[in-house]
Amino acid sequence: MNYQAALDYIYSFIPSEMPTALAYSPHRYKLERMQRLLTALGDPHKKFRAVHIAGTKGKGSTAALIESILRSAGIRTALYTSPHLHSFRERMRVAGEMISQDEVAARTAKLQPLVAAIEGITTFEIITALAFDYFAAQNVDLAVIEVGLGGRLDATNVLQPLVSVITPISFDHMAILGDTLDKIAREKAGIIKPHTPVVIAPQREEARAVFEEVARERKAERITVESGLQFEIRNSKFVIHSLARNLNFQTLQLEIISTLQPPTSRSEAEIPRSLRDNSQSPITHYQLPLLGHHQLVNAATALAAIHVLRAQGIAVSDEAISRGIANVEWKGRFEILSRAPYFILDGAHNADSAQQLTATLREYFPRAPVHFIFGASGDKDIEGMFAEILPRAASLTLTRSIHRRASDPTQLAALAEKYRVETAITPDVESALASAQARAERESVVCVTGSLFLVAAAREAWLTARGIAVEKD
Repeated sequence: MNYQAALDYIYSFIPSEMPTALAYSPHRYKLERMQRLLTALGDPHKKFRAVHIAGTKGKGSTAALIESILRSAGIRTALYTSPHLHSFRERMRVAGEMISQDEVAARTAKLQPLVAAIEGITTFEIITALAFDYFAAQNVDLAVIEVGLGGRLDATNVLQPLVSVITPISFDHMAILGDTLDKIAREKAGIIKPHTPVVIAPQREEARAVFEEVARERKAERITVESGLQFEIRNSKFVIHSLARNLNFQTLQLEIISTLQPPTSRSEAEIPRSLRDNSQSPITHYQLPLLGHHQLVNAATALAAIHVLRAQGIAVSDEAISRGIANVEWKGRFEILSRAPYFILDGAHNADSAQQLTATLREYFPRAPVHFIFGASGDKDIEGMFAEILPRAASLTLTRSIHRRASDPTQLAALAEKYRVETAITPDVESALASAQARAERESVVCVTGSLFLVAAAREAWLTARGIAVEKD
């Protein structure tokens, strides 16, 4: 089996149609099935420690931050995320490096006879098993694992992590996860494990109440990141301030205010000194290359998780935290590829993410005309996204990526009519880029958004046009 044959095999388990009634239910998603597959593999998920991350927004950025910090501390890390932008290999990284094509082929061949013995298995379950098997073989010490969808029934939820993390929750995949914030939050809360710390990012009150209830029921220590970017661990208060920003990075200040008394037991003595010494109030500065206020929230959530790990004895120095934050990369999220005019990629794919995008555009480009290139999957809240971005639009160029769920641009144009924005319909991404850039002046912004699939296609087209190679499948 070669790499392409492996991908063809994995993707052959994607159903041509998925009945909504079975979309996210025990009838289709069964952790027992995933456990059987992993048992046949020798339980690779039990051979490394993990951080488990669920959420609607920011879980990829938060995962990337945590992994970058841990790797900077000299820990042999793994990172598991989805979907990918250009190559399937992006989903699985060890020590910052993507899995090789040969490893994908070899481990898929290993899985094939095991998969054949399990009825109803899904593509994501196969991918997750492949990743866990690879991480174990690579002697990974600590893996940062992002949930694929929801949490409760997700294939990754076989893990017993050191800490669970839940990033902000909003309305997305409503036909699958539920049509209220309470229902969506209960699916995400499925990753909270008994007696295991959980870090909860700032949430709307309805979602926060669910997470607090589930954490209490499972006797899980709860670390809540407040909207003011502060959290508490073992009676130490951590406060994060935004000091400055430019188009390259944001400068953060972390202040730790400790109220703990000197340790009285061995377990307390094992807590890092920075968390228990009440004679100091350390202040540290970080440079975060991810832009926008929402990335401050993600950074605060990542820092909370790191300090929980430190309190458990994971050695991560202040210097490693600083290096990890400074070196983090997460492509396609308010990524500025060029200037004069500015060309920005942002994978906002629901109304809340679109609101974050427009807020970031106002923050960094308060007076610049913004020319949007937009495409989205048909199952998304397109009207909600348009309500956020089109009042800010100087023009709108509609197109579609090569994806079976991509919306027809003509239908998108009908939804956009009421905003009276100059609109163009283009047959492909390359035409969309040319159309929008023809309208843009030097001080303008061209922003591609609406779907990660569209962002990936636009990123590939932009880089290829400039002779920059893009590894893609």
